Order: sequence, then C-alpha cells, then structure tokens
Amino acid sequence: MMRFQFLAYVGIAAFALSTGCGKPANETTAKGKAAAGSGEHFHDDGTVHKDADEGSHGHGNGPHDGVVADWGGGKFHVEFTVDHDKKEATVYILGDDEKTATPIDAAEITLSIKDPAFSVALKASPQEGDPAGKASRFVGNHENLGIVKEYEGSMSGAVDGTPYSGNFKELAHDH
Repeated sequence: MMRFQFLAYVGIAAFALSTGCGKPANETTAKGKAAAGSGEHFHDDGTVHKDADEGSHGHGNGPHDGVVADWGGGKFHVEFTVDHDKKEATVYILGDDEKTATPIDAAEITLSIKDPAFSVALKASPQEGDPAGKASRFVGNHENLGIVKEYEGSMSGAVDGTPYSGNFKELAHDH
C-alpha cells in the first residue's frame, strides 16, 4: 500500500513539473502578464523589458520608444525615455494597456538610476489632453543622463496616496 502511495505521489509530481503546474503556456509568473508573442521579457527581480520592434530606433516598444515597467500589478505602467543630448529623462504614465496616457495627480515622481548611482525628481509636464492638475508626463534633467548607456533603475511616485514603484532595465539591441 505504501509503495502504491509513493508511486502515486511521484507520478503527480512528474506530471505537475511537465505541465507547468497547470498554467497556460502564455502565462508567466511575473505579475500574471501574458508573454507569448508580446515581446516582453520578465526577470525575477520584477524588471520588465520590452523588445524593440524591428526597425525601431528606441530602447523598447513603448508608445514613446522607451522601456516599460509595471506599477501596481499592471494597474499602471511607466515608460522611461532619455535624451542624452539634453541630459533629460522623460517618464510617461500609461494605463493597463501599456499604451494609453493616464494622467495622475502628482507634482513629481522619482527616477533612481543604479550605475552611476543618482536620483532625479521628475516634474509634472502635462501633455495635451491631460486634465487640469494632472499629468501623464514627467521630465527632469541630470548631468549623468548625458552618458550614452543602457540604464537600470526604478521609477516611483504616488497615485491617490498610494505609493508605486517599478524597476526597469534597458537592454542593448541592434539599431
């Protein structure tokens, strides 16, 4: 009887491992987001990288050619872009579809870069169509943003009193 139970447990474990514990093939463990065919790469540390579309000259395929990170389990997304000549970073607040501008009631958000380590307060810079007192774009300057490299860091801010933070990492790609 014990041998039968042991074999049954081994069989169940082997089946679970071979089928991925029943998750559909297009799911990942990172925030429950679909990855199959989406051009996204998820990393254990919460970093999300969006592959560049072929022919794209940006660092990803966010609507502004930036790298997209998650805020709040997919409720919001933030897109990091950098203009090295202006030594300027712009972060766009996007909705759950990762494309639609989503204005928030915040005067600034914080961009933190790992190497070289520095932080920048990005000030609200409302886009056309943003309602009064809200912004879906935040802009800031720092001398280190003039360094041409792939940046890694986080973007953090508060929406309706709830703090959010998302990690990102630009990955090298062919232009």
